[in-house]
Amino acid sequence: MSSASTSVIPPSPRLPEAVPRSGLSDEARLALRQLLADYARALALAFAAGAEARALGAAHAALVSRVVAQVWTLHLGEPVGLALFAQGGFGRGRLYPHSDIDLLVLARDESVPVSRGLERVFAVLWDLGLKPAQAVRTLAAQHALAAQDLSVYTAQMEARWLGGDRALVGMPAALLGDTALWPLPRFLAARLHEQAQRRARRGDGSYRLEPDLKDGPGGLRQLDLLYWLGQRMGLPRELPALAHAGLLDAAAAAALESAEALLARDRYALHLQAGRAEERLLFDHQRALAQQLGYRDDAGALAVERFMQDYYRAAASVETLVDEAAQRLAWQLDPPPAPIALDDDWQRRGAALEPRAADLFRRRPAALVEGALRLDAAAGIEAFSADAAGAMRGALHALPRGALAQDAAALRAFDALLHRGAAAPPALTALARGGVLGALIPAFAAVSGRMQYDLFHQYTVDAHTLRVLAQLALFATPAAALEFALAHALWQRQQRVPVLLLAALFHDIAKGRGGDHSELGEIEVRGFAQRLGWTEGDIDSAAFLVRWHLLLSQTAQRQDIGDPQVVQVFAARVGDVQRLEMLYLLTVADIVGTSARLWNGFKDRLLADLYQAARHVLTGTDASLDEIARAAACRTAAHAQLLAAGHAAAAIEQLWEDFPAAAFVRQGAAQVAWQSAALLAAPGRLPVVAAQPHAARGALEVFFLAADRDGLFAAATAALEGEGYAVQEARILGTPSGRALDSFVLLDAHGAGHDAACIARLCKRLEAALRAPGTPRIAQTVPRRLRHFQRAPRIHCEPARAGTRTRLALRGSDRPGLLADIAEAFVASGVRVHDARIATFGDIAEDYFELTDRHDRPLDAAQCERLRAALLARLGPAATAAAVSRLALREPDEHA
Repeated sequence: MSSASTSVIPPSPRLPEAVPRSGLSDEARLALRQLLADYARALALAFAAGAEARALGAAHAALVSRVVAQVWTLHLGEPVGLALFAQGGFGRGRLYPHSDIDLLVLARDESVPVSRGLERVFAVLWDLGLKPAQAVRTLAAQHALAAQDLSVYTAQMEARWLGGDRALVGMPAALLGDTALWPLPRFLAARLHEQAQRRARRGDGSYRLEPDLKDGPGGLRQLDLLYWLGQRMGLPRELPALAHAGLLDAAAAAALESAEALLARDRYALHLQAGRAEERLLFDHQRALAQQLGYRDDAGALAVERFMQDYYRAAASVETLVDEAAQRLAWQLDPPPAPIALDDDWQRRGAALEPRAADLFRRRPAALVEGALRLDAAAGIEAFSADAAGAMRGALHALPRGALAQDAAALRAFDALLHRGAAAPPALTALARGGVLGALIPAFAAVSGRMQYDLFHQYTVDAHTLRVLAQLALFATPAAALEFALAHALWQRQQRVPVLLLAALFHDIAKGRGGDHSELGEIEVRGFAQRLGWTEGDIDSAAFLVRWHLLLSQTAQRQDIGDPQVVQVFAARVGDVQRLEMLYLLTVADIVGTSARLWNGFKDRLLADLYQAARHVLTGTDASLDEIARAAACRTAAHAQLLAAGHAAAAIEQLWEDFPAAAFVRQGAAQVAWQSAALLAAPGRLPVVAAQPHAARGALEVFFLAADRDGLFAAATAALEGEGYAVQEARILGTPSGRALDSFVLLDAHGAGHDAACIARLCKRLEAALRAPGTPRIAQTVPRRLRHFQRAPRIHCEPARAGTRTRLALRGSDRPGLLADIAEAFVASGVRVHDARIATFGDIAEDYFELTDRHDRPLDAAQCERLRAALLARLGPAATAAAVSRLALREPDEHA
């Protein structure tokens, strides 16, 4: 989009003269409606040509004000004791293309007749397409309501006279002059409380996937808070006035001016794109807006990602600077205790840290980092003061580019900060918020506000990184012992916490450059650790963690960790127990820091199992490679459990004569005993279905024994998905007599739980599906969010299990019924499934299968091609069409 200009704003059209109380004829009503529509189109064209959104909003509000005033005059004239006021954004003199117009009718007192003419006024405004939101009150009622309701009071602050009795023009301002009505300290406290509640409801709204431009943190409403505070102080609604009053410094005022212009631009464009008063940047609009506003794809990022990065940076700036202004005002109203000197450079004021000399940061830039060493929540020093933060930004702006990154004293201070362990992440967050972290590590500045256009990454890269660091610090607390028991235990014995923290800081730092961010990040962390003066051993460990930070989760979710060879290869890559422990901690923190919804009991158990198995290998205590010994040990333990439960030894042995031999190698004794008990309780019956809560919290384990047939896996998966369960893992074993013993690990997609009634219903539905011929169909309506992320599937086949099977990896867009469609393709291609590992990452499904043909032989090249064609045919035309899009070409890289 071209640079903003007010010169292209069309002049406001001339309205016909109004004859008081003459009413509005049908012809005049049509003419006014046409005039408003024509001007709206002219403003939209001006916006496309580069006009500034706030100026366009002012022009729109000016015309609407004249129209509303004329409609009032035509129907009511100038009634004595009754006046019309604009409120809200309309009262401030700014209207976005589809905003409502907030109106207030004030009557001097109850003796003033409120005529039916008002109803005609509002009806005409609706007919003109102006969407009025009106209130009619007496002055006394308005005063009483404003005293109780802060939103009413705030709306009154912006009331602007439009028509009616001119004697009432100053009434809203007169009410505001009542010193007992929301005095400034109470007004500030109430507004901050309201803001905190809004943040709590919306979460980290400025970093979410579909942020709210108006009411989200860092949105235009938060800027309004700053202006309202100024107005309550008697200041005009201008940033320079707020700076003059000491709430902002000049740099902050300039930054807020830029952020407000961008947010207003985005909101104006969003209204035009949506064709309604839409305030959320929904996926439905993001890509179109990016294109409309002139953003373009390049090798590092999509246009939509660049567009959203600008938004996130503006929102973060608003959040930070408005919070600082509120703190300054709070200190003006209630000065903190006298400063207490901490040393020659630093002092504290209440819970805030600040330099003793205003020029400290300019004299000695290393102090920008050293100050973080003084932040200590345990000692009651929680953050930099607003003035200190402003001074830090000023000093950073004055520094030559890259100077802080080469400052030896700053690097020493940063190294000391990392050595504070669990106390370091809050200080690192403070440095990031103030821009210091980006100046010290320029690569971090590059990912500030950077997002990835998908459903998996809920936070910008910098926000995600800080969440990962915070999660690592949480592992040190007693509160983590329940939900993150293994991580809490491992943290307690960590001797190289600085290495772990630096790896967390750098693990995603190369996002957006193209190429493998893990490999590029390894180069970055090596260079920085060398500047810190670390030993080669610590440098290598930090580099390993960054390069392989996805290894643990990818191995656990893509491969069969019950296979000793998989564990051996993984352990060999890790190399030693200390790195294994740090990798586990970083992996768990990374998953939770990506999205709390990604962490569940199944994933907890999966990662812990791989960690424990690899630890046994690395400590030389692993005896799992001998499959004969493993099977014998499982058989013995399961037999003992069944005997203890009252089952006869002869019955057990007879059952196991037709039990898959692989079951004793690839399942635990408890699982074998549970399956055997269910089968012993139903002798001669087929199918047998049983389910129980899985050892992993929140998961459900299901197995069945049934007569084998083509399509059995497809029928089972369709039934499970149809009941609202997401398959995480499947194991398909054949018995010597040709029956199928299949087991699944499920997660409830709807969070309904696993009570007895749910389990019984699931078993009943699964049993019915296994008895019925064919495969049941389930609804495949694609949710709104998923529709925007349809990618062409990637399909890859390779030998598995020493060449006895074929391993198929499938990666593509998730949707309801996907697994059932994949299973149908297997049936159509004459393929048998023996193992499946299923994972979903936002909008991406990543599934792995071990397959053979119907004669239990690996697939040849021709069979693989037929299977590929069958899969592509069933995975939908939208996915195939998306193959030509940029989204289809980029490989998602997180925990998948």
